[in-house]
Amino acid sequence: MDKDKQQESKWDAQLRKGTLELAILAALKPRPMYGLELLNNLHSFETMVISEGTLYPLLDRLKRDGLTDASWQQEGDARPRKFYGLTDKGRQKLKVLEARWRQSVADIETLLAAQGQ
Repeated sequence: MDKDKQQESKWDAQLRKGTLELAILAALKPRPMYGLELLNNLHSFETMVISEGTLYPLLDRLKRDGLTDASWQQEGDARPRKFYGLTDKGRQKLKVLEARWRQSVADIETLLAAQGQ
């Protein structure tokens, strides 16, 4: 991998690290999901491809922080799955993070537009 690609990859990783909590909370907003379903949902977005080793510790932390809850559910004959959903505190945190994200994007867009003048 050439140096430019390495720098790009590092930048992508840092961006993903900084936005992963927001992405997970946003993905869980419509409905609870089990871990692999959530992982596959995230993988449908180019910048959110992460490993199970990244997702599950983060889900555990979000649960400890009271932002998500988790429950085992049986679906038909399949083995039980652990579903993660937002708590009221998690929904509130999502609103705060979403507002900060939108402000950050607007600020960066303003900076980028000014550079083009």
